[in-house]
Amino acid sequence: MDDMCCSLRVGQQVPDFKLETYEPAKGQFAEVSLEDLTEQGKWVVLVFYPADFTFVCATEFEAIAERYEEFKKLGAEVITISTDTKFVHLAWQRDEKSLANVKHIMGADHTAYVSRLFGVYNEANGLDLRGTFIISPDGILLNSEINFYNLGRNFDEVLRKLKANTYLSKHGEEACPAKWQKDGDKTLKPSADLVGKVFEALH
Repeated sequence: MDDMCCSLRVGQQVPDFKLETYEPAKGQFAEVSLEDLTEQGKWVVLVFYPADFTFVCATEFEAIAERYEEFKKLGAEVITISTDTKFVHLAWQRDEKSLANVKHIMGADHTAYVSRLFGVYNEANGLDLRGTFIISPDGILLNSEINFYNLGRNFDEVLRKLKANTYLSKHGEEACPAKWQKDGDKTLKPSADLVGKVFEALH
């Protein structure tokens, strides 16, 4: 683990990991592994956050709930992760009205193994930073973003990144520009002819 800690980089293969979970959609405890999800051909979106029963986190969970069906339609599973136990996850989802519509998997990383693996664990206070990671169905880390505790994430942008990744997985010769939103929007095809002509290609 010492060799693995904080070493994951975009483009690398993510090693398998397992998490105890609470699944609000079923009202049950379970276990999830990266290997199981990738064997099912799933994209995996990991959303690390500081702690249950906190404030910005509740707004993020509500935002994920509003977009969860769109993530699922793209073949993705969203897993939120903190160092709380699965029992605390259950209590928070049950008691906090902002989480009333949450259906995604809530992962319990109480040993901080996975949090350390992705470099979001703060050894000084035992809390995770707001890390967001997108993993392809073949287990490659494609996107990585980490926010400090006091800044909530825009999950419309996370969804846009997932859409772009799914598109690019089928059109590897293309690239999605900054304002790309969905399949059908203009893309770029890098070549000698495109050098110095990006404006013309997009307008």
